Amino acid sequence: MADLNVLGGPLEPCGFDPVTGFFRDGCCTTSPDDLGSHTICAVVTAQFLEHQHAIGNDLTTPVPQYGFPGLVPGDRWCVTAVNWLRAHRDGAAAFVVLASTHERALEVVPLAALRQHAVDVPRGPGDFDA
Repeated sequence: MADLNVLGGPLEPCGFDPVTGFFRDGCCTTSPDDLGSHTICAVVTAQFLEHQHAIGNDLTTPVPQYGFPGLVPGDRWCVTAVNWLRAHRDGAAAFVVLASTHERALEVVPLAALRQHAVDVPRGPGDFDA
C-alpha cells in the first residue's frame, strides 16, 4: 500500500538537495522505527532554525558521519511532528509542503495548523515560471 499525504493523495518527495527523510530517500515516509515521526515536509526559515536550535535540535551544524550537511533557510527537510508543532505554538513554524507531508503527521498536528503554513514550492530553479 502506498504512503499517503495529509490531503489523502500519494505522498510526493520532499527534497533531494539535501536528501531528506528518516530513510534518506527524499520522502517523509515513516515506520515504527521512526520514533520522532519525521513526517512533516518543511521549508525551513531562519526563524524556525533558530527556534529548533534553542530547543536543543541543531539543524544547521553539519554532521558528515551521518550524511547531514546542515540546513540553511529555504531547504526542504522532513522534520518531526512534535518539534514542528512546538515551533507552531511558539510562533516560529516553518512552511509546510502538504503534498509531501505524511498522513501520520495528523496523529500529532491538526490539519488546520499545517494549512496555516502551507506553501507550494518549486522543486528546483528550472521549475519557476519565467
